[in-house]
Amino acid sequence: VLTLANALSTALLPKTNAYAEIWLDGEPLDPVQEEEPIYGDRYLPRKFKIAIALPPDNDVDIYAHDLSFVAIVDDVGAIAGYNVFVGGGMGATHGEKATYPRVADSIGFVRPEEAVPLAIHVVGIQRDWGDRTNRRHARLKYTIEDRGLAFFVAELVKRSGISLADARPFTFTSNADRLGWRTGPDGRHHVTLHIESGRIAGKALDGLRDIAREHRGDFRLTPNQNLIIAGIDDADRGRIARILAGTGLDSFERAKPVTRNALACVALPTCALAMAEAERALPTLTASIEAVCARHGVADLPLHFRVTGCPNGCARPYLAEVAFVGKGPNHYNLHLGGNRQGSRLNTLYRENIKDDDAVAIIDDLLGRYVVERGANEDFGDWCHRTVV
Repeated sequence: VLTLANALSTALLPKTNAYAEIWLDGEPLDPVQEEEPIYGDRYLPRKFKIAIALPPDNDVDIYAHDLSFVAIVDDVGAIAGYNVFVGGGMGATHGEKATYPRVADSIGFVRPEEAVPLAIHVVGIQRDWGDRTNRRHARLKYTIEDRGLAFFVAELVKRSGISLADARPFTFTSNADRLGWRTGPDGRHHVTLHIESGRIAGKALDGLRDIAREHRGDFRLTPNQNLIIAGIDDADRGRIARILAGTGLDSFERAKPVTRNALACVALPTCALAMAEAERALPTLTASIEAVCARHGVADLPLHFRVTGCPNGCARPYLAEVAFVGKGPNHYNLHLGGNRQGSRLNTLYRENIKDDDAVAIIDDLLGRYVVERGANEDFGDWCHRTVV
């Protein structure tokens, strides 16, 4: 999977310096024309996101991106190929119905050697057909909505010459990180740290510096704002574990499920688009929701909760079981009914309410949930079935 990620990055990286050209009085300082084989002279109309997941973990939220690959593993543990998904995206604007979040569509299965060529042609279609007149309508999800998935797939097959096979079965069990220690097939250890809102400071930052001085493996950021210390040898595990414990970086061992799974965008004061708090409000909001869970006897409920300061969806709120989307100072839209697999959009349940009122609504719903839920039914699934 990592090999594919690196190959996609290399293949899609622009081959010219055009993005950094310097112009003076309407003329480029360096008039040499370089050939760009994928983007031509236009680049893309807007950003383009690609993700790769290895079931059963959907820790990259594949349904939220323009293009995603889900690795299908065969009976001997090798990757047989990839299911391909297109047209996901979280961005929206309050009051503009022409903008909306969308989950990606499955379009079929490709062999490993076909993944990169297919991706190049998906990008090519967006290059040629993406909307260049309206920035809010410039993502691949709108290109597919406007022209239809059948048109898109037919154009992709014609351009690439790749015949998409039927998608193969797979199962996701979560769209959160698996925190804590794991040991890989090569015997080396990896620890995924819980970093609340992705913000590291104080003793935690000092601890990471101490680890980095002698660590011979990798540090990897996750799409869920956490940090993996990867490739730890047996001889180093004890030292790293002691540093984690001494600096509070072992919080993954103590954090309750809501805190462990929660995401927030930076919002105020960092983001100029923010309408409400998110990152700075997250600790208080998760504590309130955890208290409500405990009061109803479900303190260990692994509820997926996300907060954003505006509707642009940077913390992927529309896939959460419970989401607060900023509407104004201390006011949020309350969304309910996503699932823990990250494959279903939630639904707007209440609009423009105070955060305390939103928590009170969750309190009432959890009271019903513990009485009415089916066997092994998650809170998001119950909300989708009963409430929204």
